[in-house]
Amino acid sequence: MKILFFDLDDTLLHSDKTISEYTIKTLKECQARGLLIAFATSRGQMRKSPFVEQVQPDIIVANGGASVYYKDNIIYSVSFSLVETRLLLAKAYEVCGSSCEITLDTEDVIYWNREEDKSTNYSFSAEYDDFTDFAQPALKICVQTWDEALASQIASSVPSSVAIRFSDIPWYKFSRGKATKENAIQFLSDYLNVPLSEMAAFGDDFSDIGMLKMCGTGVAMGNAIPEVKAAADFVTLTNNDDGAAHFIREHYL
Repeated sequence: MKILFFDLDDTLLHSDKTISEYTIKTLKECQARGLLIAFATSRGQMRKSPFVEQVQPDIIVANGGASVYYKDNIIYSVSFSLVETRLLLAKAYEVCGSSCEITLDTEDVIYWNREEDKSTNYSFSAEYDDFTDFAQPALKICVQTWDEALASQIASSVPSSVAIRFSDIPWYKFSRGKATKENAIQFLSDYLNVPLSEMAAFGDDFSDIGMLKMCGTGVAMGNAIPEVKAAADFVTLTNNDDGAAHFIREHYL
């Protein structure tokens, strides 16, 4: 095995959004033995993340696959155009109402249209924008809704976009069809000349299914949704039990 890919939330991170010293030590031992450690997350702004400082991963697949960093250099990026970004924002307000919450990721900033009383608390900082006249292309847009039909209407405003829901919060993520974790991993396989069979992926949610199926070894967390467990080769302990680190020590260290 040459590259290990990890989702963050509910996979590498505990439920309190921290990463254990045991997991950090395990990942450092992997790197000492020549394995590349990769974060593969829907989170944006990863270069400013405390988890990057703690682990110092070799690779970061951020924004659900819309951007890829290798050794701190961006090598891959897929974004909406400015016109597409505005179409998606307008459609989100149209079908979900003017009070729906929206977040938007650019390469360097996360924007949120709520300053207070956010429906979901995340461990990142966001700048306020009401998106009425937004003037930057988006890597991804997230909209507050459980409704699959509404999400489909939003995605249909830009034919190249796809909608993926989060299993634990009432939000959908919208990105270009090519901006997936599995497409980013395929790019890395070609870029680094590492076969997919020599990669392993760890995940828990819908956006992780593709990479678990693609990599030579797919590992679902014990807390993963049933669809992820069904797609995986192995099921390990939960995120709060450091399942990823335990699997690594059993199989690779």
